[in-house]
Amino acid sequence: MLVAITREVSPSMQQCELTHLPRVGIDVQLARDQHRQYAKALGELGCEVVSLPADAALPDSVFVEDTAIVLDELAVIACPGVSSRRDETASIAQALAAYRPLANIEPPGTLEGGDVLRVGKMVYVGLSGRSNPAGIEQLRSLIAPHGYYLKAVEMQGCLHLKSAVTLVEPKTLLINSAWVKAVYFQGMDFVEVDQEEPYGANALLVDGTVIYPASFPRTRQRLEARGIVIKTIDVAELQKAEGAVTCCSLIFTSRMAGR
Repeated sequence: MLVAITREVSPSMQQCELTHLPRVGIDVQLARDQHRQYAKALGELGCEVVSLPADAALPDSVFVEDTAIVLDELAVIACPGVSSRRDETASIAQALAAYRPLANIEPPGTLEGGDVLRVGKMVYVGLSGRSNPAGIEQLRSLIAPHGYYLKAVEMQGCLHLKSAVTLVEPKTLLINSAWVKAVYFQGMDFVEVDQEEPYGANALLVDGTVIYPASFPRTRQRLEARGIVIKTIDVAELQKAEGAVTCCSLIFTSRMAGR
């Protein structure tokens, strides 16, 4: 059974952190409706959705992916690169403690889950404005005893590594090669985003189906042309907060901590 931890949209989402996008008005109710459709899609794909309540003090907290990296053997609680997000981690740690032993990234290291792309035992981590070398080296030390290999990846022009590249099949990556170079991901196949859809590289693979934003129809056609099964959803309001489909959940195989 797959578990998907989500959190409801904060009523203060309009005050979210922004790095690469201009601030525009966010319809919070519409964002909530879109988030509910997202959670419904996860359930339809076989996930047990665990929904945490909204927190008015944490504008970005719907983006739970950034708070932790969940592997088969442990969950690593992140240390977000902006101080306004660090209070998001406590409730996530509490939720994950039922499923995994916990470890932590400690300051001055910073790490956000949106920068972490796992492909089997290989863990790629983006050197971004949110994840620094100290945090990446802490993650390397925590996961190496469990047989994982970590590769730091240089990137540009986007918030997180998974803004630029995500997994859409076991050996296929969807990539914006203007933001991250394919050479880092040796042995993988690639689908390049349409040049008119630079933000289209973020996709969420769930048990053989890709959840994909409705905003990027040209890139979606490229994926479908490869035979990739797509479940399209509208997340336009969440995208205004520099969010995407991977950001809104932590997905992992269920098992009790310590087993």
